Parts: sequence; structure tokens; C-alpha cells
Amino acid sequence: MPDFMKPMSGLGVTFSSMFSPTITEQYPEQKTPTAPRYHGRHQLNRHPDGLEKCIGCELCAWACPADAIYVEGADNTDEERYSPGERYGRVYQINYLRCIGCGLCIEACPTRALTMTNDYELADDNRADLIYEKDRLLAPLPPGVEAPPHEMAPDSTEENYYRGEVSKEGRLVGRADS
Repeated sequence: MPDFMKPMSGLGVTFSSMFSPTITEQYPEQKTPTAPRYHGRHQLNRHPDGLEKCIGCELCAWACPADAIYVEGADNTDEERYSPGERYGRVYQINYLRCIGCGLCIEACPTRALTMTNDYELADDNRADLIYEKDRLLAPLPPGVEAPPHEMAPDSTEENYYRGEVSKEGRLVGRADS
């Protein structure tokens, strides 16, 4: 190709794209659904009777390459029980200014307490509002379930909770997968 035709080939690309259909998403008004396995905002899950699944082990914080998670565990007592184990996450923070959405924290969690939702709107005009505390990360309580702290289901152990053998009413039932 002669040198004087090279600018014309670039204009050819521009000219051909002028007549192709435009693809415009009306984002704020029409939100398109995300893929089912999309990694968005984190969520701290609960057992069916409302107790928290987080045991305050801090493995998610250790696994985070961006150092975006801070967990401070505390001991459960008979008067105040937040999780079925010996400990619970008293302080739980995720700094979304640092989070890279890699999901390594999800893989590190031994109790499946931490998962990621499809919520992707994490922008804010205030930096302090992007540090999510435990109250914003906890899954909502199912209707008719008492908020922790409360006792474990009668005649149950930690193992019953982790096997899914405790009902929403706080009773011990058969295995969920059988």
C-alpha cells in the first residue's frame, strides 16, 4: 500500500463504524441483570434461626491480598450468644476502597459465613461510607426470627448448625440434604 493511502485506511474504519447500530445502555433507569456468579458486595450469612455463621476466626482477613477486611473476634457467653460456636465476629469491616473483588475471602471461610451478592452499586461520594460495618454486611433476618443474641436450639450442638439440622423456628430437625 502506498504511503499516501495509509491515512485513508484509518478513515475507512471510522467511516464503516459510523453506520453500524449504536449500543447504548440506559444504566441508571434500566439495570441489566448480572451473571449468576458475579462477585459484588459481600454478605455475612445467618443460620435459619438467626444466629450468625461468622465465628470470628479472621481467616478471611488473612486471605485478603488487598488487606481490605478487618475482623475482631469475641467469646460467646451463655447470656449473649451471637453464633453457635465459642466465638463470633464482634467487629467486622470491609473497606471497599481497597477490595479488589477477588473472592479469596469467600474461599477461606470455613463456615460459609461470607458470600458475595450480585449487588454492584458500590459508588459513593463519601469515602467513609465505603467502609462497610457488620450492620450493613449482615443478611436480613427471615420473617418471624428473633435477632441475636439468643440461645442455640434446644439439644443442639455446633455441629447440628453446621450440618443444617436447625430449623428457622429454632428446633432440631433431620439433615437438610436427606
